[in-house]
Amino acid sequence: MHPVVVQRGWEVVFEAWQRGIYVLITQGYRSIAEQNELYAQGRTKPGKIVTNAKGGTSYHNYGLALDFALYTPDGKQVVWDMNTDFNQNHQKDWMEVVQMFKARGFEWGGDWRSFKDYPHVQMTFGFSIAQLYSYRLRV
Repeated sequence: MHPVVVQRGWEVVFEAWQRGIYVLITQGYRSIAEQNELYAQGRTKPGKIVTNAKGGTSYHNYGLALDFALYTPDGKQVVWDMNTDFNQNHQKDWMEVVQMFKARGFEWGGDWRSFKDYPHVQMTFGFSIAQLYSYRLRV
């Protein structure tokens, strides 16, 4: 994982905790093989399609992306509920967390035009997937 992505991700976890929102980072770096397994889901393997990115075409493959979820206040369940206000401040907790990520320079998958990926945030540092993939092939 890129150290800036890690640092800013932890900043979000701690800020959210101070607001009574409990964030779980569910995924960071993902290998090309892991990405291909996810891509196969809902296509050649059972399950729902969860990504349109083949191996090498996700910012996860370069340590530049995080996926997250929320814990219930009792810490007993992990949820991907975008509408709940566990901390009862009249704001959706999910969107509060998204704003924390955005304030630190992350892009949010929920803003994408086509395939919406609500638990996904990434920092590209201005690099396209094509640039990262090309560099990976040269190293």
